Amino acid sequence: MTSTETLTDLEIAQKANIRHIKEIGAKLSITPDDLEYYGKYKSKLPLSLINEEKVAKSHLILVSAINPTPAGEGKTTVSIGLADGLNKIGKQAMVVLREPSLGPVFGMKGGAAGGGYSQVIPMVDINLHFTGDFSAIEKANNLLAALIDNNIQNKANNLNIDPRTIVWKRVMDMNDRALRHIVIGIGGTGNGIPREDGFNITAASEVMAILCLSKDFNDLKKRLGNIFIGYTFDKRPVFARELKAEGAMALLLKDAIKPNLVQTLEGNPAIIHGGPFANIAQGTNSIIATKTGMSLCDYVVTEAGFGADLGAEKFLDIKCPVGGLTPKALVLVATIRALRHHGGAKKEEYNTPDLSRVTKGFENLEKHIENCKKFGLTPVVAINSFYSDTDEEVNFVIEKCASLGVHAVVSKGWELGSGGTTELAKAVVEIIESGVNNYHPLYDWKLTIEEKITLIATEIYGATKVTYSPKAKSQLKDFIKNGFDGLPVCMAKTQKSFSDDEKRIGRPVNFIVTVREFELAAGAGFIVPILGEMMRMPGLPAVPASEGMDIDNKGIITGLS
Repeated sequence: MTSTETLTDLEIAQKANIRHIKEIGAKLSITPDDLEYYGKYKSKLPLSLINEEKVAKSHLILVSAINPTPAGEGKTTVSIGLADGLNKIGKQAMVVLREPSLGPVFGMKGGAAGGGYSQVIPMVDINLHFTGDFSAIEKANNLLAALIDNNIQNKANNLNIDPRTIVWKRVMDMNDRALRHIVIGIGGTGNGIPREDGFNITAASEVMAILCLSKDFNDLKKRLGNIFIGYTFDKRPVFARELKAEGAMALLLKDAIKPNLVQTLEGNPAIIHGGPFANIAQGTNSIIATKTGMSLCDYVVTEAGFGADLGAEKFLDIKCPVGGLTPKALVLVATIRALRHHGGAKKEEYNTPDLSRVTKGFENLEKHIENCKKFGLTPVVAINSFYSDTDEEVNFVIEKCASLGVHAVVSKGWELGSGGTTELAKAVVEIIESGVNNYHPLYDWKLTIEEKITLIATEIYGATKVTYSPKAKSQLKDFIKNGFDGLPVCMAKTQKSFSDDEKRIGRPVNFIVTVREFELAAGAGFIVPILGEMMRMPGLPAVPASEGMDIDNKGIITGLS
């Protein structure tokens, strides 16, 4: 292939020798009849492929990262490159990832299918509508919203829901700040009961979280029925099952629950399914997708969104216990430019070599390493290579990691594909075979809600203590009263810092985190403590990525990256 210096990610993907999905299925011993085709290059996989005996024998590898710069540090690129690298050294491996959300695609990131020569394809399809999973999740969510408003309008079958307490919002898969807070039901008595409402982005919806934590259709329906929607006028909690919503919602998700099979640029299998955000949800692909991959391959590489303080913590404290999963290795992605950032470099200085800033910024990586070990996992550090890295800076990181008992390896998947990730693959296999890792969650779900929050805040974030607003304290009493205190907690926090203040980069100390309020995701099966101002509906930047995108008369797409 032509050098990445002259080709964009999109051009590399468009020039790839893409194989028919039947060939990819054959590599996994999947018969053509078990593939549900979406064109030539992608398919759905049946849930019947999950084999718990094979899952128990497969090696699950989690890829996480340090606290990222706004551009991200390349977890997806490293994950794909690592899977290709494992195949190159003779292991049967695949990558299992989340689906991109259209909001970030057209907003700031421009896409989420990897980069350079470590991509999943067909890249355009994956970044756009793909197999329609997000659309199905949106429709299931909005069906429940319509049923709620129909119930409060309907005098004959009214559940006595207090419209002021309804917490269930509509969703759409786009960044649209104007829809965060709206008023619905205006225009007369025939148009519903006027009330305040709003939209979340689809990736932040509870239906997305539910889909990704469900084990099968029965579990899916049970979780959908358990969705908390608000209170009656006499303060009794109301759930979706009381509206008889779960059956119809599950019907809309009948195909979305099935994982999607695609391929890497090198023709290795890849599964992409689900897409919850990590700063407000669990930030990882579905349990079904992960277990399907583990049923088909000896090594499965998966990733958890944002830094390890968010994605990895939720993966290890929520997804693994729910799914009965035991990760055998954890890869921490770091970039020299992000270490410069945490060492005080401004955005315009990210690509300017500066060993002193890398030295200072290493504190962030060191804290993440310490956190991984609290889960019984000694990480492998992947230094995702950039053109501005210097040998001096890279060698410092490698040597400093070695002093902490951690193997750091330069990853060049973006530039070289599997040829740049074989050393990383070997390091991961080595740590798996060493038996040094012995995963365990950070906390027991039986602890009180406050105890669980305190453990995460002090042990993972490094906070001195946790405080609660009056609203949060009141909500906490309601949760305990209604029997929700046995649920795990899914912290909603900025991804830019260990603290709840995004400006506190590096490794902040002597800080307090404040729980502003809670959200109850009873269907997903967790409680969401909200630290700071967290938005479930992002806005577009001043110059959205969509402005650089186009399609010509021959159907050739440009600007998607």
